Amino acid sequence: MSLYAPPREVNAELFTVLPPELRWRGEPSFWERTRPGGAGAIHSFLEGPAFDREGHLWCTDIPHGRLFRIDPAGRWTLAAQYEGEPNGLKIHRDGRIFLADREHGLLVMDPVERVVRPYVTRPNAERFRGLNDLFFGPDGSLYLTDPGRSHLGDPTGRVYRVQPDGGSAELLIGHAPTPNGLVLDHEQRNLVVGMTRGNAVWRFPVSGDAAERQVELFIQLSGGLGPDGLALDEAGNLAVVHARNGTVWLFSPEGEPRLRIRSCSGKAVTNIAYGGPDRRDLFILEASSGSVMRARMEVPGRALYSHT
Repeated sequence: MSLYAPPREVNAELFTVLPPELRWRGEPSFWERTRPGGAGAIHSFLEGPAFDREGHLWCTDIPHGRLFRIDPAGRWTLAAQYEGEPNGLKIHRDGRIFLADREHGLLVMDPVERVVRPYVTRPNAERFRGLNDLFFGPDGSLYLTDPGRSHLGDPTGRVYRVQPDGGSAELLIGHAPTPNGLVLDHEQRNLVVGMTRGNAVWRFPVSGDAAERQVELFIQLSGGLGPDGLALDEAGNLAVVHARNGTVWLFSPEGEPRLRIRSCSGKAVTNIAYGGPDRRDLFILEASSGSVMRARMEVPGRALYSHT
């Protein structure tokens, strides 16, 4: 028996596709050769969508170290390329672009100079296991997921908080099965984190002593590989990408499913970002086709640190 009534369903529409001239045709990268289930060279693997103040959508291409910028008309530009594996991308209030790089750690790039530099690479004198995503808190602190190759049989993924000046990194939890997308909740008291190989969304307070930090199972999904990117709207509803399922779910603040958005391109959905003039368009990345989709939402997305 279902806990809730089936949610309303809508289909995403295609916004834009990676143009042929930007599709990778070189040798497979290390990421391509070693990823689980990898099948050799691929043209791209899109992640990390984020909007700048001019309405451009930025995203990453993990295996080829590329950053793309897409204008409001859907035209693509190769904004930068470097030796690395950029996954999550978020934009600072001052315009700097921060990258969660699986190989190098936390990196930063000036959008004009477009040179990628290290920011935090050795938290507490040790290496990251392999960063995935990041999120700015209201004070400019950065929350990072560091899953490495953790899973249910090796739940050693970590979540960090980096202070606004980059001077220290605090370990928030260190026992997670593939922590991935993350956001602060509506009250900005709890961190909400997708656990991809745990097929669940966890929630825990960000204040207080670490020994007293109680982790809750907020949402449980089914069907194998679980949550990837997350995004919150102004009412506190949580959008959750269901990796390899071709779906984005919208859950109420209480965890009740409100909406199911189906991909129009493929099942390898990875991440999401609210955008458009009124922030009511939810943009969805699909990695296998190099597509950006969008769905019109009833409630605007919450303004991120880059726009506040």
